Amino acid sequence: MGSFPVPRYARAAARCNAARKEAGRAWSLVDIHVPGTDKALAANGFSFHLRRDRLRRVRRREGRYLLRSNMTAEDPATLWRLYMQLTEIEQAFKELKHDLAIRPIFHQREERIEAHIFVSFIAYCLLVTLKNLARPQASGLTPRAIIEAFATIQMVDVHLPTTDGRHLVLPRHTRPNKEHELLLHQLGMTLPQQPAPRIAA
Repeated sequence: MGSFPVPRYARAAARCNAARKEAGRAWSLVDIHVPGTDKALAANGFSFHLRRDRLRRVRRREGRYLLRSNMTAEDPATLWRLYMQLTEIEQAFKELKHDLAIRPIFHQREERIEAHIFVSFIAYCLLVTLKNLARPQASGLTPRAIIEAFATIQMVDVHLPTTDGRHLVLPRHTRPNKEHELLLHQLGMTLPQQPAPRIAA
């Protein structure tokens, strides 16, 4: 079977549809008309105009949040508080899945399930604490960015053999670089002192 050339007006309409997907809701503010024939497209091109009525409605709603509910008997302030709690819970699950990389693990024993939930909860508490520390000092920093930055600091144990067959163990963490020092200063934190050496058999 032979192939047939796609008309120019059809290609222009396809490009408009692709742009519609990229623009999202902003597409409703513009009205675009593509002629139905190549001759009309070549003569007049395509036309567009701004839908000023919709733009005015969008501007009037800027900075406002509309919450619609069928629970008409409830106090609006109570509904808003419950909705905000819902968004916080959803955000918590996102942070558990992405920032902390915690995935469901199907344990066979009840104590293992409880231990997994406990560790996940403690990790989330630490993440929220880090977020609250960063908010007043470095509001542009996310917990994920802070964790990724500090992930390059490592703890190592240096083993030095002694003459009596034992080992002198020197626990050490790597020295912070300039980025680490800046983050520590913004968060008002300091790294702990190098641990004391110990003797191992």
